[in-house]
Amino acid sequence: MNSSLNHFTFIKSSKESILSYVFQREGEVKLGEKVKVYDDLADFSGKYVVLGVKEDVGPRANLGLSGADQGYVCFLKRFLNMQSNSFLSGEEVLILGEVTVNVELKELAELRKGVEELDEFLVSLLIPIYEKGLIPVLIGGGHNNAYPLIKACSYDRGVAIDVLNCDPHADFRALEGRHSGNSFSYAMKEGYLANYAVLGLHQQYNSQSMLDRLTEKECYVTFFEEYLSGQRDFLTDIDDVLHQVEDTVLGVELDMDAIVNMPSSAFTPSGITLEEARKYVIKCAKSKKVAYLHLPEAAPKNEREEAVVGKALAYLVSDFIKS
Repeated sequence: MNSSLNHFTFIKSSKESILSYVFQREGEVKLGEKVKVYDDLADFSGKYVVLGVKEDVGPRANLGLSGADQGYVCFLKRFLNMQSNSFLSGEEVLILGEVTVNVELKELAELRKGVEELDEFLVSLLIPIYEKGLIPVLIGGGHNNAYPLIKACSYDRGVAIDVLNCDPHADFRALEGRHSGNSFSYAMKEGYLANYAVLGLHQQYNSQSMLDRLTEKECYVTFFEEYLSGQRDFLTDIDDVLHQVEDTVLGVELDMDAIVNMPSSAFTPSGITLEEARKYVIKCAKSKKVAYLHLPEAAPKNEREEAVVGKALAYLVSDFIKS
């Protein structure tokens, strides 16, 4: 059944809701015709559970732009219409449902209080997924939702976990009330995050105080400018981090802001390519203790941008599952 907690509601998936997105064609079978839905969870024999978050409360609580609530539906429209074939049948995937916002939040104080409430709500949805030994794929919403992913996983495993993030912004801001910019600093402060690695930071878009905080906590940090200059190699750095965390539980984060020209909450004309993002996800998926994949911050504003976001997310999720 659907559930709610004051400002947020969870709407479970159904065969009918999933098939409403599928364009059926004679002689073809689409992923949407094969994926499992909420009612199959008890008997699900696959490994991956997709959960959508239709909110932009976190980015706005960080004084950012709206629009991150649109990514999940864009993903469904494209992913569910991919072909079911020998590479990916769809039966490995369960579409759990989506979290939506009941009431519009406007003032900064209520936005940050709303993020705390969303943290609690998502943790309650994620813990049963982890308890069943499944891997959640969280799509949409702001990067604030990294915190409940980390907290729920740490709670289930009984240890602080490691996280690898590809992001222009470290999201390691001060503990000033919850928002999309401080998931990792809060998770580390509260003992849920052991080691944090972030690849491809943009030098002029991270404050000195945050850079100092990352240094103080001995985080693994690289800068996009180092890849531009040839000082470092992106794929080599991914391998380096994965080697260091090969025996620990690993959360995988990819902020859609990192991808060049991707419609997102903090759009960038300079960043990694979608092909590099796919390689990042493929490499991370092979980690033997990977715990989750998080793809936040996509924020399309029109039909063309919806197509770009939807296809990009569909590629990334299918890459993760196939790898």
